[in-house]
Amino acid sequence: MSKVVKFDCYRRLLERKWEEVRQRLSTTRAAEMVQRPEGPLDFGDWCQKSLQEWLFLNENRLEVALLREIRAALERLDGGVYGVCQQCGEPIDGKRLDALPWAAFCVPCQERLAAASARS
Repeated sequence: MSKVVKFDCYRRLLERKWEEVRQRLSTTRAAEMVQRPEGPLDFGDWCQKSLQEWLFLNENRLEVALLREIRAALERLDGGVYGVCQQCGEPIDGKRLDALPWAAFCVPCQERLAAASARS
């Protein structure tokens, strides 16, 4: 399979994932999460509601970060540097791109970055 054909496949995967994640961030879902309760709430109800809101906001934060990664991958495709590690400049293994089409780093560099992040 030629590189151009493979990159077109990655573009379609990235665009589908972009739309999927964007739909999960819908304002309708957010409105449902923050609507006022219909009746009086006791302490347990408030705790449950607070936990649900926290989980929702945290999930949204992760989804927004994923959208940024997908957008950056699409920009790398447009710029002709897709599939090249942003750290070391070496090609990213095809199996990694198949699993994570938005990957910006090869496995060794990603592991080093994760270890450095865990230490700090």
